[in-house]
Amino acid sequence: MADTSGLKELAYEIRGEIVDCAIFNGYPLKSLIAFSWQLGQFDQNPEEYDADELLWNYKWILGKVCSFSNISKTQIEDLAEDMRRRYAEYGYNERPYYYYKFRIAMDMGELEEARRYLDTFRLVERDSMSDCEACEQSQMVRFYYLTGEDEQALAVAKPILSGRMKCAEVPHVTLSQVLLPLYRQGEVDQAKDNHRKGYRLIRDERDFLKTIAEHTEYLAIADPIQGIEVVERHLHMALDYESGLEQMYFYATMVSLLQKLDTSGEKRLIRLPASLEWAREDRTLTEIIAYFRPLAESAAADFDRRNGNTFYSDWIGKIVQTA
Repeated sequence: MADTSGLKELAYEIRGEIVDCAIFNGYPLKSLIAFSWQLGQFDQNPEEYDADELLWNYKWILGKVCSFSNISKTQIEDLAEDMRRRYAEYGYNERPYYYYKFRIAMDMGELEEARRYLDTFRLVERDSMSDCEACEQSQMVRFYYLTGEDEQALAVAKPILSGRMKCAEVPHVTLSQVLLPLYRQGEVDQAKDNHRKGYRLIRDERDFLKTIAEHTEYLAIADPIQGIEVVERHLHMALDYESGLEQMYFYATMVSLLQKLDTSGEKRLIRLPASLEWAREDRTLTEIIAYFRPLAESAAADFDRRNGNTFYSDWIGKIVQTA
């Protein structure tokens, strides 16, 4: 209505609210579309809008842009460089730029490149555009979780696990990334306790599908029977999820868990969402695996093709084999 009435400032404000709401409620595509419109309007009349708010939200967009395999690597790099230019223009330093290059490299499975950006962003002083310390610390935990450096992941996670560092999404997104490191270090009870705490924080939140998938990956190894409840609770959300990357994570870890159950001889039926027409009749674990595994593998291949590596296909092969 604001658009058709020519109320550009109101339309801009509404889209800012859409960006905020969509980013934190599991609708990243809607946020990208709204932010793109805002960026165009801002460039036409920069004096009419709040530059700091736009620059702050730009980070959220970079944090989600890798979620779509049809957004090319070049487009993602161009966005990062555009943010870098805009920050410099308004007097902010490059810590957010290098930090988000670190995150993008992780999203693309380029872990050695991520390591270089990790070292770089930490050398730049914090300013008012930097993410909070808890978020940065949590992303460092994520890096060591991805590289399999379990001891380092747990060491970096200590101030978060102790409650000294926290924010709106931390420890929510961190607890899932210490589960397997703890389990592999023989800290089985601590892993179980952190699973309970972490899952309770996110189970009713749409924005945490990837984090839920990390809990599922842990349960596939530690307690696959308990994992059935997680799959049944969240599959309906995964089926209708905008982020292809997070959807792939959930499908892959679900397949890993169901394969573990199937191999053990488990015969119970999984309650599948009514929205899935294929599931209108009872399906065996083998049939469910055969349906979702190709979806996960196809998505992984799409992301690998975009990223120029085999990171996600290798990861799926590993967790399915492990199960």
